[in-house]
Amino acid sequence: MPFSVAVLISGAGTNLQALLDTVHRRHGIEIVAVGSSNSSAGGLMRAERARVSTAVFSIADHPDRAARDRALGDWLEANSAQLVVLAGFMELLDPTLVRRFAGRMINVHPALLPAFPGVRAIEQALDYGVKVIGVTVHFVDEGVDTGPIILQECFELPYPRDIAEIEQRVHAVEHRLLPRAVRLIAEGRVRIDKTNPRLVHIDQRDDAPH
Repeated sequence: MPFSVAVLISGAGTNLQALLDTVHRRHGIEIVAVGSSNSSAGGLMRAERARVSTAVFSIADHPDRAARDRALGDWLEANSAQLVVLAGFMELLDPTLVRRFAGRMINVHPALLPAFPGVRAIEQALDYGVKVIGVTVHFVDEGVDTGPIILQECFELPYPRDIAEIEQRVHAVEHRLLPRAVRLIAEGRVRIDKTNPRLVHIDQRDDAPH
């Protein structure tokens, strides 16, 4: 059976597209469902073109966030998701849902965590005057971008610092790093250290792109 992945989005879905292009129905992986917090998210059309099931989970359609996230969790389980990928999902999740998928939910963040968590991460980094910037893929816990780090990649910032150019370079790293993390997890090559839950081990056998 394929390794089943569900992806959650809120916007255009460029990271979703990267996953569809590189791991969907390859390497024993299948994206089985795409959920969105926003009915007008462009990523839903990307999923539909790839013939992947979609659903919308807006807080406005539920009594509160907890109720929305119970419905979202039930939908993820109904689709037998072995891994949940937050790929531009721009809302906080109820802690109960996070615990429900503990160790099976990952996020991609446009900064080198633990620096610059939360929103506007690239702008935060530029305002701080850092010399390098990058991307982190991490497990999701109950904090804001505080889960154990799986992969990181950085690059030196150019001068002058044109934010549009930097965002483009960050997205290019995201589109490479997130599929790599999904493939590593699907292959059973990622594990959290039993004695230090902050530490994630990666099996370093051949990891060349296929």
